[in-house]
Amino acid sequence: MTQKAYLNVEHSVTGRRWLGPTAEADRLAEGLAQETRLPLPLARILVARGVTAPESESFLEPQLRELLPDPRSLMDMETAAGRFLKAVRNRERIAVFADYDVDGGASAALVLTWLRGMGHGATLYIPDRIDEGYGPNVPAMAALAAAHDLIVCVDCGTLSHDPVAAAKGADVVILDHHLGGETLPPALAVVNPNRQDETGALSHLCAASVVFLMLVEVNRLMRDEGTRGPDLMALLDLVALATVADVAPLVGVNRAFVRQGLRVLARRERIGLRTLADLARMDKAPTPYHLGFLLGPRINAGGRIGAADLGARLLATDDPHEAQALAERLDALNTERREIEAQVRDAALAQAETRGLDAPLVWAAGEGWHPGVVGIVAARLKEATNRPAVVIGLSGDEGKGSGRSVAGVDLGAAVHRLAAEGFLLRGGGHPMAAGLTVARDGIEPAMARLSDLLARQGAGAQGPRTLRLDGLVMPGAATAELIEALEKAGPFGQGAPAPRFALPSVEISHSRRIGEAHLRLTLSDGMSARLEAVAFNAFTGPLGPFLEAVRGRRAHVAGRLELNHWQGRTTVQLRLEDAAET
Repeated sequence: MTQKAYLNVEHSVTGRRWLGPTAEADRLAEGLAQETRLPLPLARILVARGVTAPESESFLEPQLRELLPDPRSLMDMETAAGRFLKAVRNRERIAVFADYDVDGGASAALVLTWLRGMGHGATLYIPDRIDEGYGPNVPAMAALAAAHDLIVCVDCGTLSHDPVAAAKGADVVILDHHLGGETLPPALAVVNPNRQDETGALSHLCAASVVFLMLVEVNRLMRDEGTRGPDLMALLDLVALATVADVAPLVGVNRAFVRQGLRVLARRERIGLRTLADLARMDKAPTPYHLGFLLGPRINAGGRIGAADLGARLLATDDPHEAQALAERLDALNTERREIEAQVRDAALAQAETRGLDAPLVWAAGEGWHPGVVGIVAARLKEATNRPAVVIGLSGDEGKGSGRSVAGVDLGAAVHRLAAEGFLLRGGGHPMAAGLTVARDGIEPAMARLSDLLARQGAGAQGPRTLRLDGLVMPGAATAELIEALEKAGPFGQGAPAPRFALPSVEISHSRRIGEAHLRLTLSDGMSARLEAVAFNAFTGPLGPFLEAVRGRRAHVAGRLELNHWQGRTTVQLRLEDAAET
């Protein structure tokens, strides 16, 4: 039975069907609120997360010591940790081979920082995105093996059979989270919660979390020997950054990683992140938004269009001068990346529209499109169409592409199968994102087959987009106290969306444009209560013109409540995301 549209909004201004709590969810929320004495809006969030009254206290205050899994529950962990510690004890030569994104950079920085705490150095190697591509390659691994005793591959390596085999004379330990194949490369240890022979209980971990668990195990081995390892809690800012930037779901131990990591980040002790935060004008207590939209893109910029190792070096450095130079370069590269992205985005969207946006897969391919931005553009296409999207940059006889998926459609598994069937030269990933390399003359059949595989998972059959709302709130009830209560259910992000509320039949009493794209409004209940609101990028679509047109009249609006800090004052505002006729 189809759930009734909330406030009868079948088709909002942005084309979405509003869905709110069911009658059963409301009943459970009222019971939870009575039993726990929590505010009803917070109780609704907990019910939506499947939290019961006995679980509410531990959910609202997630403790790492309670949620941290036993590292030894992951296959090969004891071998990996033992070999790593042996290399440190014997002063062996260690190399760290990392992916060029935030997760890879943070993973590398975890290892390098821990080693520095032990007075041990290591070689950092991050492949060039364009010249070498993702993951270990034969020449690089052979060269590293000739000069090192142990190679630790982080956020990569699970599918790298030939490159690992080329590392003759050195042991290879892989710490990864990407989907594994039917066979594993000939490494000494492959620690990966997404190996096919794993239980899947920890499949939500990013690579940095896997690295952190190995360091937990190493420290435990040291304690058993009567010695102490470096402070691991001080490293949680890196784990939180990677978890959010890699769009890992904020469930289970990931909630505790991010909650505690944000506290560590707020102490501003890591010189690289502190310097980058200042350049990004972060003047508030850090949140997942800051990790995902301010720090993450800047750290990624080096791997996308600059030197691949800039981000990892920034995260690992303890030199203020080096941190300043690296942060400034990454900030400049991020500005350049945005310009390149805009050009590719416009061309990709035009091509996809010509091909049609109603297929199970939306895709585009273009000559010379920069491999460093195709993933971001794929994410934009996915957001615009509510369908999995792949964007491919062509160069020579090959195309290198990146894809992003929607909830419930495992893109990584489909791309992995596509590669196994011979449609791709290389390919892999995880449920929400994937990378691929394809022969130029094989793009059309590969995308047709991928579309078929995704259609079998339900892609393109989702119907109209929906906006899920957590209840109603009136302007007078939107208080700082309510927002602070709701924040206890955080952190919010992938798999744990921030609470969104509908404000029914409010009067748009005032509106004012901010720049070209944004709109600031005042909402009223028709009596004395007022609430400020802001609609970002409202004029890039139909929302801005609609809100201006209904000024002085009533409309349903929806969005997220937040605290706005400005010129020493803190006020409540609605980040308005959608609206509908009453």
